Amino acid sequence: MLKKKSVRQEDAGATQKKQVTSARERTRTITKIAILSAAAFILMLFEVSVPLMPPFLKFDFSEVPVLLTTFSLGPWAGVAVEAIKNILHLPFTSTMMVGELSNFLVGAVFALVAGEIYRRNKTHRTALIALVSGTLMFTIVACLLNYFINIPFYIRVMGFSLDTIVAVTNGAGNYLVNDLGTLIMWVFIPFNLVKGSLVSFIVHFLYKPLSPLLHK
Repeated sequence: MLKKKSVRQEDAGATQKKQVTSARERTRTITKIAILSAAAFILMLFEVSVPLMPPFLKFDFSEVPVLLTTFSLGPWAGVAVEAIKNILHLPFTSTMMVGELSNFLVGAVFALVAGEIYRRNKTHRTALIALVSGTLMFTIVACLLNYFINIPFYIRVMGFSLDTIVAVTNGAGNYLVNDLGTLIMWVFIPFNLVKGSLVSFIVHFLYKPLSPLLHK
């Protein structure tokens, strides 16, 4: 009886220890997501104009914390950071939340594609493949959203005309644009390829030095 009781006590103690450890891990994960979401939101506020691009198209580095989260905590954690940063940005919206929704969708695709590839085989080579694949899907989704949703929204709801968008793009020095097709070809494709590549480059060199902190 004493032995059985002792075994049961040990099992109960082990179960309780596992529960405490699991709770601590969840707390650490939530804390990391919160910190990285705050960093992503702050970076989202610091937008910069890009040469040859229309003034409404701004560049920021907010996807860097998203991808750092993705590689360290998993793709869905990266999606969570992407969602939180855009929710925090809603009070600053100038697009009636359409911009934030698009930003979330393309960022979530980047995180899911890159994160799923890297999760299956965590090597340096796989990380590079993940970042390249994520950048390509990021660009494709961004172009589709702009062609079917964003640009029609600006025209029909916000009162812009396609001629105005073409004019401001030409005014920025990009004379290759004269209609919606060339706008996608010579603005959104290069913009998103460059953005995804720069973000990937930064994440590639930051992840290893920050890995001890991200996995702590």
